[in-house]
Amino acid sequence: MTLASYTRKYLKSAATATAFLFALAAFFAVSVTDVEAQRKFSRTYPASKNVRLQLTNRTGTITVRGWDRKTVQITAVLQKPIANLTPRNLSGTIVIDVVRDNKGRNEVGDVNFAVYVPYSSSIDIETRIGNLQVSSIQGGLVRAHISSEGDITLTNIGASSVSAKNVIGDIFYDGVFQPNGIYRFYSMQGNVNLRIPLKSSFKLVATAPSTRSISLGSFSNASMRFVGTGRRVIGKVGSGSATVNVTNQQGSISLLRR
Repeated sequence: MTLASYTRKYLKSAATATAFLFALAAFFAVSVTDVEAQRKFSRTYPASKNVRLQLTNRTGTITVRGWDRKTVQITAVLQKPIANLTPRNLSGTIVIDVVRDNKGRNEVGDVNFAVYVPYSSSIDIETRIGNLQVSSIQGGLVRAHISSEGDITLTNIGASSVSAKNVIGDIFYDGVFQPNGIYRFYSMQGNVNLRIPLKSSFKLVATAPSTRSISLGSFSNASMRFVGTGRRVIGKVGSGSATVNVTNQQGSISLLRR
């Protein structure tokens, strides 16, 4: 090998090594930045099967899932500026209140929750901005409220009392209507879709004052009456044992067969 060839090979190898080192340094810099920009919180509580979860957030997503364990597992990812977070276990109620814990603070980053609870728990969650998701809950109550913007998704729900409310965003309910149960759904702007078994029994008041977009699908029958030039539907399916009220000011309402 000539001196010139050796020199070219050495310089090429050196350039490759330098590029690799820069890439490695950049990777670790991003990793450190990601770690500094967020913090992870995790805690587990023993719980009875009828535990109640009360969670109030400012901004961020909340996901709650039922499972076959007598524990409540809370995981949260906190974005900068890091919020204060102090859960409490109060005689069968797990209370998490990001608003209370950060009173007086103007800037608080998103807090994204993932919570597992026993199937028969009652759930009361709310946030100002962010999506709310609840699945596989068979307890007495599911309440999911968003005071500003975000979607609400409730799947495999068997609770006897359900309340879902937002301002801007979709609401999707997939579950059953229990006998004598009360179900309320309210949105200012978005789509409200309720997917229920065909043999469901309920009294319905559905109101869509701006769009008049109310679809009954397989649940249309002779007792359902459109009133107010199509702005509202009143009637019942089966014996009408459950009570269902749905209002969507500027969006659609649809009943879907499960």
